[in-house]
Amino acid sequence: MTGLLGALLPAVPLVAGLLGLLLPPAPRRDSATGGDRARSAAVTLGVIGAAGALALAVALLFTIGGPTETSTTWVDFGGLAVTLGVRLDGAAALVAVAVTAVALAVQVYSIGYLRRGPHDDVDVDHRYPPYAAQISLFTGAMLLVVVAGDLIMLLVGWEVMGLCSYLLIAHDRRLAAAPAAAMKAFLVTRVGDVGFLLGIALLGVSTGSFRIADVLAHEHSGATLTAAGLLLLAGVAGKSAQFPLHTWLPDAMAGPTPISALIHAATMVAAGVYAVARLYPLFTAAPVTLTVLGVLGAITLLLGALAATAQDDIKRVLAWSTVSQLGYLTGALAVGSPSAALFHLLTHAAFKALLFLAAGAVIHAVGTTLMSEMGGLRRSMPVMFWCTVVGLGALAGVPPLAGFWSKDGVLTVAESAALEGTGPAPSWVGWIVWIAGLVGVAVTAWYAGRLLLRAFFGAPRLPLVQPHDPPAVLRWPVLLLAVPAALLGLAGFVGAFADRLRFPTVPVAGSEDGLVHLGPGVLLPLAFLLFGAALVTLGWRRDPAADPAAALGPLRPVFARAFRLDDVQHTLVVRPVRALARAARTGDEVVVDGAVEGSGRAASGLGAGLAALHRAALPRAAAGVLAGALLIGLAAALVGVNR
Repeated sequence: MTGLLGALLPAVPLVAGLLGLLLPPAPRRDSATGGDRARSAAVTLGVIGAAGALALAVALLFTIGGPTETSTTWVDFGGLAVTLGVRLDGAAALVAVAVTAVALAVQVYSIGYLRRGPHDDVDVDHRYPPYAAQISLFTGAMLLVVVAGDLIMLLVGWEVMGLCSYLLIAHDRRLAAAPAAAMKAFLVTRVGDVGFLLGIALLGVSTGSFRIADVLAHEHSGATLTAAGLLLLAGVAGKSAQFPLHTWLPDAMAGPTPISALIHAATMVAAGVYAVARLYPLFTAAPVTLTVLGVLGAITLLLGALAATAQDDIKRVLAWSTVSQLGYLTGALAVGSPSAALFHLLTHAAFKALLFLAAGAVIHAVGTTLMSEMGGLRRSMPVMFWCTVVGLGALAGVPPLAGFWSKDGVLTVAESAALEGTGPAPSWVGWIVWIAGLVGVAVTAWYAGRLLLRAFFGAPRLPLVQPHDPPAVLRWPVLLLAVPAALLGLAGFVGAFADRLRFPTVPVAGSEDGLVHLGPGVLLPLAFLLFGAALVTLGWRRDPAADPAAALGPLRPVFARAFRLDDVQHTLVVRPVRALARAARTGDEVVVDGAVEGSGRAASGLGAGLAALHRAALPRAAAGVLAGALLIGLAAALVGVNR
């Protein structure tokens, strides 16, 4: 029963999304009245609601019967089998619930969001059906990654997500930045996906099967595991926006805000972290891979946090915040605790989706994404203000909000790995993750406080705008997401969460009976949190009209450009690739096309010459015949006269 429900879980939104994209649209007269849009909204909400009910049922059955796995051989390439089946455990059940919950909130929110504000246009009703179908397809692809029992099935979901992200980011093609951002996201993640594909191929060939259970049970050589693990990490870096393949994520803010909430909260960016957790025994058997992951996670954590401090666009602040929080997730995996990573993944899905949707409501109200043009929204938008307070508090790790418990879990296991060497990677990896995480706490508190002060406090900087809280269709998804953002941490601490997931984890310093208790490991992050909050508050108090980021001085443009890594990427990768493409085009036009077209021109010239000769010969021949006939006639006449 659990296996059947697990198979239906991705199938329902996948089939609905494909049908929505392949079936012909309603007649134009229906879309002009909004009928096509209303039908698409009803179908999509029903489909994702059904997927959510299936996810809840799978989670309930897991608590009763434990993990389940079903599989059947689909194709066998001479002993290399590809199977169809599902692999359900606590992690799959909980992540599936989070994905469907966020997707449902995004779909409800989108009904109102696409109808008014900066993404509104006269053709919105006609554009909404493919948009809704793409979200269904995107959701189904992520659920396929979550429940897949075979690496090839996981890869299919992985790649369909990449395609849907391209389509959704580029949804509003009236914005000049949207198609370019979509193409950048597609290409950058494809770079990592090449490695991911090769890693899966290497594991399958080594095992003789792509079934995850077989891959995990097989005794691989150390060299195979290390090579496969590093190749898989390339894909993880792309999908989960890890340094140096993180550059696509901030630019993806050109897409509609609900899509930012979906991609950057519970789906695409979580896929890489989830894949590592799914295959975690392979990575622990090759500690080099976790060492690399820990270093990349620490760099990503600090890079994203510092870049967020100097952004003026509210969505880019949240985007760089997502990059930073993903560094916490990969850091937790590196120091030996997939349970801590998945716990923070779930809380992050709740509070980051909340923040994006609240930001979308603010953007609708004021007509701009720039915080420098906001201010004073606390009184005119009280509901969004308090929802944003909850989301930013959870992001910064303010107790007792959800982010406090999950982030503290990451820092606790990092501290244990650093001080006691409990992690699978060297203890110095624990040190860099722990120190980067502590610094990240202070920086996160700083930019979260800056966002709150710039957008909601002070005097309004657009006096002609009369903002107000959004209508119910935009307001209720935000309010409902505020509940798990505030209370999800009460579901359990890291140790208890690991027990519920039945996931392997490392001993946690300062814990008893699986629970992490308040102590020095918790008080130190709290001190960093208060330090960051105090810095931004004191700076703002001195001059409420000024931007606290001015205190960064010459570092501000450096942080605003994210250390100019986009420029480095452009110089080292984009320009050489463009030059190579130009050279290939020139060679194609000069050599290949030149040879083909030259042979054609030669044949045409030869034919023209023969034709000219032929045309020239006909008159001469006719004249010759005529002259000959005349001569013969004259000769005959003369002969007749002589006679």
